[in-house]
Amino acid sequence: MPGFSFETAERTHVGCVRKLNEDRVLSRPEVGLWAVADGMGGHQAGDLASSMIVDALSSIELLGTGYAFLDEVQESVQRVNRTLVSHARLSRPGTVIGSTLVALLIYDGHFACLWAGDSRVYLLRDGRLNQITRDHSMVQELIDSGALQRADAPYYGRSNVITRAVGVNDRLALDIASGPIQEGDVFLLCSDGLTGMMDDDEIEAVLKARTADDAADHLLKVTLDRGAKDNVSLVLVHVEPSVDDTLRTARRTLLA
Repeated sequence: MPGFSFETAERTHVGCVRKLNEDRVLSRPEVGLWAVADGMGGHQAGDLASSMIVDALSSIELLGTGYAFLDEVQESVQRVNRTLVSHARLSRPGTVIGSTLVALLIYDGHFACLWAGDSRVYLLRDGRLNQITRDHSMVQELIDSGALQRADAPYYGRSNVITRAVGVNDRLALDIASGPIQEGDVFLLCSDGLTGMMDDDEIEAVLKARTADDAADHLLKVTLDRGAKDNVSLVLVHVEPSVDDTLRTARRTLLA
């Protein structure tokens, strides 16, 4: 990708309690597409949903414009949503075959995030970590309404209830956030298996001090050391200057 290159790392783990890993991760730096999908619905349902999402995104090719790229990602997710809803209707009543999704696209110096559910994207820029996504969850709705204080959220009894996901309803609304990228940016995509065990300040400290691979290993280790009640998945994307740009800068320095 002109102007930038990407150092990436991805990890997914079943955790310390669950027997099945229903999370899936995607890392395609060659086209500028990364994703985390956290399946829901139990054995052979959640992993089916998350796998279908990642498989669909794996087949997308780099398109001519950023808008076309984003449109194709959205339409691919909508096709999976329709398939999962139809499949659930053919199963036992009350069957849920769904998955959260958070995806990061980078094209021509800009990023776009799209999501449904409580998997998240964070951006570390200039030493400060900010959450780009906003959870689709009962907890977030209670916080927004003033009925629950953010400090009390980790102790709320239904913290795992999400209000939006791929495969749950006929009509899927995907939220989108976008902006420019810059050298030094660090994006973190993760499932709630990570954020349920580490707070934002802890995550920020890890991302500021380590390479992508080292940070990914450390985040996973801390989560597992704390008991990892859920599957844990994360993708890290470090934005760096392209090799050509680095060579040009070095050449100018030598000639100065």
